[in-house]
Amino acid sequence: MSVPLSAPLSVVIRDATEEDMAAVQAIYAFYVARTAASFEEEPPSVDEVIRRRAEVLERGLPYLVAEERGEVLGYTYAGPWRSRSAYRYTVEDSIYVAPFVTRRGIGKALLGRLIDRCVALGYRQMIAVIGDSANQGSIGLHRALGFRQEGVLRGVGLKFGRWVDVVIMHRVLGGDDRPLPDGGVAPPLPPMPGNASSR
Repeated sequence: MSVPLSAPLSVVIRDATEEDMAAVQAIYAFYVARTAASFEEEPPSVDEVIRRRAEVLERGLPYLVAEERGEVLGYTYAGPWRSRSAYRYTVEDSIYVAPFVTRRGIGKALLGRLIDRCVALGYRQMIAVIGDSANQGSIGLHRALGFRQEGVLRGVGLKFGRWVDVVIMHRVLGGDDRPLPDGGVAPPLPPMPGNASSR
């Protein structure tokens, strides 16, 4: 079932289940096969998507879907930014919306909820690694939710016979007065350049 373009959306954001992974795989496969938003070149199988979700959940991180009338229209999750231990309070987001319902607020609802969940868990920073500097939809979505563009890595990927950029964006998650995810204690975050505070 696909949602007519004229239909109002009453999207429910919820935790993803294993049963959602076929729909998640179909959404992601579109972006892998037709865009440079992902640097994968072959869409993963449903089994592989199930495995990846399980890995996110094992880390205690959120994996969410947007659903309307029983149809999954998008998904988002947080993963570790890097594997080395000093990065343990920083996460990276991934977000994809079904191509037939882009620019209808689903991405904003998904990413907003993901940010809220990561704030509640005590994470301090979120990084977005956006494939293709021409991907203005994703760049604009992240900017609307408080991300700053920190840099562009020119031509680091080769896909569809062209060199593709990566855009790095970053957002501080809440203030310093929350417990860290593992109960640890950390000093205040440094202020963002040009801002009076770290928010």
